[in-house]
Amino acid sequence: MTIGFGIVELVSIIMFFFSYYAIIVSRNMIKSIIFMSIMEVSVVMFWLSIGFNGNIVPPILQSMEGHSIENIGDPLTQGLMITAIVIGLSVTAVNTIMFLTLYRKYKTTDWDIVKKRQMAG
Repeated sequence: MTIGFGIVELVSIIMFFFSYYAIIVSRNMIKSIIFMSIMEVSVVMFWLSIGFNGNIVPPILQSMEGHSIENIGDPLTQGLMITAIVIGLSVTAVNTIMFLTLYRKYKTTDWDIVKKRQMAG
């Protein structure tokens, strides 16, 4: 069995590095939160697409009848990606709360202005 790079893997890698670049360059807190979420989605998309094959059946006991062990999907990857989705949702929620707190205090969405106002006092 060979692992080839498909279009989904390529798109997910491009999405990841574009989001990484956008987080570094962006001075807007809302854009940073959005691009961090896109980065998390691209990681999940990459790992799920690596393990995808058209002949794979779910690893449920009833669906295993009549299928060889090679055609049964790996439940570990799916479980890890569900965990990654939950962690990504939690990170987005914490980032949103931090943004709301900073916005209420400094009345701006710009990281640089928040830093300057925080240093000023």
